[in-house]
Amino acid sequence: MRSRKSLPPEQAALPWHPPGLVAGVDEAGRGPLAGPVVAAAVILDDLNPIAGLADSKTLTAARREALYDEIRAKALCCAVAEASVQEIDTINILQATMLAMQRAVQGLRLKPVRVLVDGNRLPVLEVPADAIVKGDALVQAISAASILAKVTRDRWCAQLHLEYPQYGFAGHKGYGTAEHMAALQQHGACPHHRRSFSPVAAALVRGHAAVLPMPAVPTVDGGHASPAPRGLVQSEWQPA
Repeated sequence: MRSRKSLPPEQAALPWHPPGLVAGVDEAGRGPLAGPVVAAAVILDDLNPIAGLADSKTLTAARREALYDEIRAKALCCAVAEASVQEIDTINILQATMLAMQRAVQGLRLKPVRVLVDGNRLPVLEVPADAIVKGDALVQAISAASILAKVTRDRWCAQLHLEYPQYGFAGHKGYGTAEHMAALQQHGACPHHRRSFSPVAAALVRGHAAVLPMPAVPTVDGGHASPAPRGLVQSEWQPA
C-alpha cells in the first residue's frame, strides 16, 4: 500500500456557476497619502479578445495607456468610480475601497451574473461575487479593471501635479516616497491629502496647516469639475 504522501493530489470540487456575463473588479490607490481611491469594473467580450492583459503594476505606463484605450473600445461594458478623500478620512481606506468597488459595479450598463474581485475581501453587491487573491494576474477581466483604475488615477495625479507642483504628484502618484515626505515636511498638507493617514496627520500636528486654496477637482480629460455625488467617474459600454 502506498503511503499517503505518494498519492496524487485531489482536485477540489468547484461550484457550478450559471452562464452569463462576468465582471472583473479591481482598485488603484489604497496606499497613497493623497487623492481618491479608484475602482473599475469590466465585462469583457469573449468574441473580441484583448491580447496582453496583465496586472497593471507589471506593465509600463505606455503599455497601460494603450491597453486602456483598447479595453474601452472592445469591452462589452466598463465603469470607473471613486471614493473621495473625505470619504476615506470618514469611513477608513478599506471601507472607502469597498464603496468605490460597489459604485463601479453599479455603474455597469449591463448587469453581470457574477463579479470577480481582486483580493481577499468583497464589497456589498446585489449579485454573487468571489474574491480572488492575485486575481489581477489570473483573471483577464480583473486585469482589465486594474488597468482602467490605474490609468485613471495616474491621470488624476498628473492633473493634480499642475495644481500643486511642489509635491511631485506626477512622479510618486501620492505614495509616501522620500520626495513626498520631504514635501510634506516643508509645505504641509494640501487639501487632497488624506488626514487619516499618519504621515499627513503628523505634518498637521507640526503646525503645517493646509493653507493652499482648494482648487476645482481635476478630471481625467484635463478639465475641472466638482466630484460626482456618488463617486462615479465614467461608464462606457458597447452594444452586445
